[in-house]
Amino acid sequence: MNAKGKHIITTYEHQRIKLGETKDFEKKHLLALQRYFGEKGTRFFSLIHNGVKFNQFVGVIQVDSLVIEVLPKTDQTNDECHWRKLLIGMLRAVKSLNVHDTGSSDLKLKSNSILDLYLEVFIAEVEQLLHKGLIKQYRRREGNSLALKGKIIFTKHIQQNLIHQEQFYVNHQTYDRENTFNQIIYKALLLVRSINTSPSLQSRIGTLLLYFPEMNDLSVTEETFSRLQFNRKTEPYREAINIARLLLLNYHPDVNRGNNHVMTLMFDMNSLWESFVLHSLKKFAPDQYQIKGKIKKTFWEADTSLKVGMEPDIVIEREDQTFILDTKWKVLNGSRPSDDDLKQMYVYTKYFDSCYTAMVYPYDSIDTIKGAFWNESDKTKNYPCSLVKLRLPLNTSNLGAWQRDICTELLMHIRS
Repeated sequence: MNAKGKHIITTYEHQRIKLGETKDFEKKHLLALQRYFGEKGTRFFSLIHNGVKFNQFVGVIQVDSLVIEVLPKTDQTNDECHWRKLLIGMLRAVKSLNVHDTGSSDLKLKSNSILDLYLEVFIAEVEQLLHKGLIKQYRRREGNSLALKGKIIFTKHIQQNLIHQEQFYVNHQTYDRENTFNQIIYKALLLVRSINTSPSLQSRIGTLLLYFPEMNDLSVTEETFSRLQFNRKTEPYREAINIARLLLLNYHPDVNRGNNHVMTLMFDMNSLWESFVLHSLKKFAPDQYQIKGKIKKTFWEADTSLKVGMEPDIVIEREDQTFILDTKWKVLNGSRPSDDDLKQMYVYTKYFDSCYTAMVYPYDSIDTIKGAFWNESDKTKNYPCSLVKLRLPLNTSNLGAWQRDICTELLMHIRS
């Protein structure tokens, strides 16, 4: 791919891109996205007339040399740089992007898209691995050898070496760099070379491939990564493997046309917001608070043993008290939540015996609407609940301070 031919379209969640609105979005790109959508559909976008409409997922979709960057947004401010930094900061905070773990403290993050940033971090990680030396592991190898070692396979030896009697067909153990960890990194490097559109990264990719030993191709699935066991020797591979997993499992080659391949690197903003608030509480809450993620309790069970569970986003415990937070990445119009949100809060309150329940939304300022559920028996309001609107940061250069403010604000409502 010619790195100089890159085109970038920046848009926002829940917005649309249609043919004719920008010269960079061409018919071939729409057709590629339609083929990617296929019969099963995708969670990232829906098809509309002559275009696509994005859902609550943000990140990057690359079609050939076109990069579509989808950013989060909760107000009318069209400051691309602000929302991009906010997204990157949130990804860092929840450990989906460990920029500071690359060993390159002077890493220049001047990328034009989230995909470029991930590629840059991946390249820096692999450079560190090569500098330290790639790991070696034992493996079984079968084939012809000029020396008799291991176990000779007589059937194949006779078939292949009737003329070449100086060779032996053997199965033996060898200790080299041909292992799953290095095969995954090498396969990802080849993919990065094909999808990279940043001229500044091109030479670094070429250098890595020049010094990285060639590996046999490995068929990569989700199971490939789940089988990996990290130990003291392989722990330095973790971040590179994490990014390789994202890239390899989200690359969709156009097998019919041979071009216009689709790469998706998308994140659900609802899940990201939930994880960000959870990490903020865990990082800054005092020791007397126990902060827990999703805790599942059985809510309904059928005679067939089929069970339906209930999982609030965040459970906070202090001594014998329980507090429930449920996060929503959406703009709350006015001061009234939806009926579904209210019903969800009420069920959490009753089922978890919560002393305080709140729905947590992003907002352009701090705003809290206090309320309470009615006790149906004596008609008293004794189940406190709130709608908490957390202010998004004006300055995205110090998201740690924002996380501290989030923790302080939420715990203040619990204590009150």
